[in-house]
Amino acid sequence: MVKDFNRLMRKEMEYRDYPSIKPIKGVQSMLLPELADKIVEEVKKVIHEDVIVVSSEGTIIASTDERRKGSFHEGARTASVGKRNVIISTEDEKKLSGVKAGMNLPVFFQGEVACVIGITGSPERILPLGEVVRKMTELLIRENYYSEQLNWEARSREAFIFDWIQLKEWSDPFIRRAHVLHIDLLPHRMAAIAVFQEEALFHKKISAILQTWQNSHQEDIFVRWGHNRIVMLFQAESPAYTKSRIAAYHTYLEEQLNQPVYLGAGKTVKPQRLSESYIQAERALKSSGVKRRVIFDEDLTIEMLLCEVRPETKEEYIERILSPLLPERDLYHTLIMLFEKNHSLKKTAEGLHIHINTLHYRLKKIEELTSLNPSSINDALILYLAVLLMDDHPKPNGIF
Repeated sequence: MVKDFNRLMRKEMEYRDYPSIKPIKGVQSMLLPELADKIVEEVKKVIHEDVIVVSSEGTIIASTDERRKGSFHEGARTASVGKRNVIISTEDEKKLSGVKAGMNLPVFFQGEVACVIGITGSPERILPLGEVVRKMTELLIRENYYSEQLNWEARSREAFIFDWIQLKEWSDPFIRRAHVLHIDLLPHRMAAIAVFQEEALFHKKISAILQTWQNSHQEDIFVRWGHNRIVMLFQAESPAYTKSRIAAYHTYLEEQLNQPVYLGAGKTVKPQRLSESYIQAERALKSSGVKRRVIFDEDLTIEMLLCEVRPETKEEYIERILSPLLPERDLYHTLIMLFEKNHSLKKTAEGLHIHINTLHYRLKKIEELTSLNPSSINDALILYLAVLLMDDHPKPNGIF
């Protein structure tokens, strides 16, 4: 009981860090059946008696006894109207509708009765725990409320960033939305996109990771982008400093997610031209790989051209150049190692752990199968482009 109660109290302290979240009217309407069922389960951990959650109108929403759901509870209605605890005796069971002997405690949120908790049993036995149960329930409701508010704010920011990237001109409503969401439209920005393995995460986990970093880097903007992407808009004060923040964020993500994260970043642009930086970030992301998981668009060279090639053309080129080699995995990996070692035969042989004569044999075999000589600059370029297009290194879903 103490462990659960302390966890909720820590949540209470966290919520004070979000002064921008505004209260909503009609707190009773937020008590959904799912939350009511959760309250029953949590309270049952504290007190082993029959428990009900009743709306302020007196309708039982959740109960340890499924048969009582949907029925009217006169004692709870009285507790809600009077904003006070109501004890039900065995005599009251004969007079009041839908009640059992026990205690009814109104639960407050934002000064209103959000619901009533009913605990069946001897009042003398359950009375000492009444206030603990009430406080625990209020904290559960508050936890759910602020979680929903944060989810709403996150979705609003995602929608705003989507519009920011798409819009060619800013309208007055767009600028007002930025003000409401506390988004600064004045600084230059550098867009970046990170992608990770979707199946390794839960929504709450990645949301918590984003929120933690956002709290300490409020000049930057971080939003989820689908199931396995994060879009980041870094305030670009200087290229070197911005790059260092991106590198730090990439390290943070990999540590928190415990998996490789691939990241592409565009160039620094004026806020009205954010779409350009976003497109560049997408292009850089496509060029990321196992050896370089963080790529900046300004560092791209030949990849700039390859990104513009249609997928159908890429497939046809790969088929035309590499199809004879693909069944021969040793030969294909020899070709990759040759390019990685800058055509140094000694380093290539060492990297493959083979004798230099074996390497010569393999290179000759590659020439026979493809009609392309890896020692020729022209033929080597043709083969190198095919290897780049093939991109034999696996990547997470969502990069292409």
